[in-house]
Amino acid sequence: MKLTADYSLKKYNTFGIDVRASLFATVFSTDDLQYAYANKLFTQKHLLLGGGSNILFTKNFDGIVLKNATQGIRVLEETDESVLLQVASGELWHRVVLYCVTNGWGGIENLSLIPGTAGAAPIQNIGAYGVELEQVLASVEVFDLSSGVSKILSVDACKFGYRDSIFKHEAKGKYFIQSIHLRLHKNAKPNVGYGALQQVLSEKNITHPGIQDISEAVIQIRKSKLPDPALLGNAGSFFKNPEITKTAFETLRKEFPSAPGYNMLETGNVKVPAGWLIEQCGWKGRRIGNTGAHKDQALVLVNYGGATGAEILALALQIQDSVKQTFGIEIVPEVNII
Repeated sequence: MKLTADYSLKKYNTFGIDVRASLFATVFSTDDLQYAYANKLFTQKHLLLGGGSNILFTKNFDGIVLKNATQGIRVLEETDESVLLQVASGELWHRVVLYCVTNGWGGIENLSLIPGTAGAAPIQNIGAYGVELEQVLASVEVFDLSSGVSKILSVDACKFGYRDSIFKHEAKGKYFIQSIHLRLHKNAKPNVGYGALQQVLSEKNITHPGIQDISEAVIQIRKSKLPDPALLGNAGSFFKNPEITKTAFETLRKEFPSAPGYNMLETGNVKVPAGWLIEQCGWKGRRIGNTGAHKDQALVLVNYGGATGAEILALALQIQDSVKQTFGIEIVPEVNII
């Protein structure tokens, strides 16, 4: 493992924020993790970095950044109906999806084009268009930073919730996710329950979609809504969609009859799209300096070039306050703020 001092992180975060790490190293294998453990790197201030697509740096990082570059996808088990895959955590998630779709393994096609790495997927419990990772995840292999020992966590042990997991709470900073195990199906029934997905398939005159059709439709939708980070710095959806009680939603509807909401069977609450709330407050397409809310999707905060993380955070705080004042609803960042 090679350690480099005073290292720029600009190309390692999709916001394109130009900050520096006191020390930087790349993790390619378990041997690198063992080296880091043996040399007590994990006892120092450290940050485990994946694809950098869900992070906002507001200042230089005064510690060591360990960039995950582990690679590999392999079949652990296979039957006539399903396949169990081990996916290295450094693999780009979208590459994993395309690999599975090409092989006819269904279950994650609705999660096409989600940025970031496979290792970040369980942290966020990523989800889109009616599918969440926990539905196909079998287990997670982790490296315990305090003991230097690898172990397997079951799905239940991960304590998944909406864009949430144990890795954001009591296990935060405790593990390096080494790989994820996915249980996918060879004759999967496509999930087309999401309205926008049905619309795109209908426009293409596809009445009996396969997983390839679903993946292509999702990619089309995401490209039409979300800016490419390579062209315009962003971290995708900046805020989580808030959940409010049914009573609170009924009150909201009295004042704002067009307010959209989705019933959450698990909690009995109603999920309100944060993008709609932000747009109603007049932020969609609004620019402040080199930052702003994207013109096509108010939920996406962007760096038009040269913005600092502190400026983007200031914008986020203004938007939060605006939504709170207008609707009495608190929206919280989905992005990890450093």
